[in-house]
Amino acid sequence: MATPRKQRIDPKSVPAPSAAAQLKAAQAKKPGANNKRKSGRPGLPPGVVTVRKATLGDWISAARLQTLPLAIAPVALGTAAAYVLPHEDAGPGWHWLRALLCLAVALGLQIGVNFANDYSDGIRGTDKHRVGPKRLTASGAAKPRTVLIVALVFFALAAAAGLIIVWRTQHWWLLAVGAACILAAWFYTGGKRPYGYYGLGEVFVFAFFGIVATAGTQFVLAGTVTIEGWLAGTAAGLFACGVLMVNNIRDRGQDKLAGKRTLAVLIGDLPSRIVFAVLVLAPFGILAFFALFYENAYLVYFALLAAVPAAVITVTAKTAPELIVALRLTALTALVYGLGLGWAIAF
Repeated sequence: MATPRKQRIDPKSVPAPSAAAQLKAAQAKKPGANNKRKSGRPGLPPGVVTVRKATLGDWISAARLQTLPLAIAPVALGTAAAYVLPHEDAGPGWHWLRALLCLAVALGLQIGVNFANDYSDGIRGTDKHRVGPKRLTASGAAKPRTVLIVALVFFALAAAAGLIIVWRTQHWWLLAVGAACILAAWFYTGGKRPYGYYGLGEVFVFAFFGIVATAGTQFVLAGTVTIEGWLAGTAAGLFACGVLMVNNIRDRGQDKLAGKRTLAVLIGDLPSRIVFAVLVLAPFGILAFFALFYENAYLVYFALLAAVPAAVITVTAKTAPELIVALRLTALTALVYGLGLGWAIAF
């Protein structure tokens, strides 16, 4: 009879460890395996980080409601500039349906470009290390295709409103203007060579969210564009550029690393802050013209109560949250300026 020392264990008689035991043993051998954070969800291996799906609030936030004053202000100004025109000179200056359609075009384009920007910057990785509010695409909270579809839906809504305007006015050349607006909105960050990545964002924003939106509204309503329309459009465009500039100042470091050469990246930090202050205060110089001819226009200078703090905060800001406050103050200034001056012109 063999002694215990001489006994040999038959491998076939020992049951093989389970797959779960083998996985646990392999993980235990890895350095730092015990330090990995558990997911907290059964069925997922340790270390896996889950992404919360976008809620309705996230989608509303992604629409960037704080930028909507940039769509409302030029339409209000263009409508007021049309309203005061004599009937015998340029036809009736007030068509409530056309005015609402102009507002629908502006809002559709503004929200559409916000979602398009979320999509395009997200798939490029530009928003990977952003310091502002999270984006749907970059955070993984929503599928890129879904964000793209939402952007296209808002572009389609703007196009539908524009088609109705063209049909009612019979100015068929406005189709080309509408197409240019949608293309400009998409190629800001979309396409192979987005112009927003080459320091041209402010140029297009000034043109389309300032001049085209304001003068276009007046033309649709009255069939002509006056000096009030051109000057008011210039003011609206400057505010739109200011909002874009302070946003890009906040993201300047991250944009530079991602290869997004915004104007803020190209000219540097301090010059960008100075340019912003000029952009947000210059419309009040234009306001002096309106104050000469419209008795209540001087009241719009109260908008400086928001514009001056926005400029001071931007010039002195050290953190991203401060610049977000400045962005909101700038959008508020644009809204008060647009509605206030529109009221002063019309009444």
